[in-house]
Amino acid sequence: MNKIRVLVVDDSAVVRQSLSSILGSDPEIEVMGTAADPIIAVKKIMKEIPDVITLDIEMPRMDGLTFLRKIMSQHPIPVVIISSLTTEGTEVAMRALEYGASEIIGKPAMNAAKFINESKIMICDAVKASAQAKLTRKKMSGSATISAAPSRLKPGVTPAHSLEVTPKYSADVILDRGSVSDRIAITDKVIVLGASTGGTEAIRHFLKNLPDKIPGIAIVQHMPEGFTKSFANSLNNICELEVKEAENGDKLYQGRVLIAPGNHHMLLKRVGKEYFVEVKDGPLVNRHRPSVDVLFRSASRYAGKNSTGILLTGMGNDGAKGLLELKESGAHTIAQDESSSVVYGMPKEAARLGAADKIMSLDEMAPYLLKLI
Repeated sequence: MNKIRVLVVDDSAVVRQSLSSILGSDPEIEVMGTAADPIIAVKKIMKEIPDVITLDIEMPRMDGLTFLRKIMSQHPIPVVIISSLTTEGTEVAMRALEYGASEIIGKPAMNAAKFINESKIMICDAVKASAQAKLTRKKMSGSATISAAPSRLKPGVTPAHSLEVTPKYSADVILDRGSVSDRIAITDKVIVLGASTGGTEAIRHFLKNLPDKIPGIAIVQHMPEGFTKSFANSLNNICELEVKEAENGDKLYQGRVLIAPGNHHMLLKRVGKEYFVEVKDGPLVNRHRPSVDVLFRSASRYAGKNSTGILLTGMGNDGAKGLLELKESGAHTIAQDESSSVVYGMPKEAARLGAADKIMSLDEMAPYLLKLI
């Protein structure tokens, strides 16, 4: 088996060493080299094309965002942004997703074994997902040419192998499934949506096509703490809908979208006819926090047939079982198709389980949903 070869680009020697150790501990990943800035990285890329680049934002000689723009406009290579969790940094990192970065990860905390272990899981999974991402050359103005060999396909990395994820915990650790008797008939509708790699742009595209008179939408996008608020704010600026990072107890109603905060699970709850969300801590579920399965299970329990579940692009299986639970509760269920998914992992697993009533492209979802609602 050929390993996924990674180039680590960061101006901190300590971070380069830490990331190299984390990535090198995974049997499917090989660190082919490190670079202290993008100029050095370009020279290494000219000699050998990596399968994935991990990239910091703030670096000397050329910042990471400029480097990313050049790469994605000329010779696209999957890029995982690994950035510090500062307010300014999160805004820049969100732009990095628009420029073509596959994933954003917060720099790992080195002060507790639990955080180091969880960071290892998320960083390695992000690299594996990015290695499978479908890339397109971005048309950008003001991108000077950088010299590099043509990009190539990743040898020996098959989707079936790299998309396999062994879950640590299921949604049971956060919320038991409950029973049909837990659900009561109500008239209000609600939409729950989950996504991972490629999901930020997919969600952006989806929400832009929806009017404000749409049932409340609860979203889990796999994203680290500190970035989800910037993500929600950026969506709020371009949509007719009100979009915000969820806070514990926030009500969910027509025209409102709540994004699960990074590093916290989000559950849909109900009092009478009113929906609200519970934001809580807990272990990683399907290697993620927030977890799509947790949100979907809570929706199947507290909304049932009054809900619509949507599962978008992403690696692994988070959300697939939850979508099946939604379907079994009488909800409408939708999964993204392979052709429009950046990584066809989560929706593929949902399709395999028979969890989706409809499998369709991203462009078809908003029109279908409006007719359905």
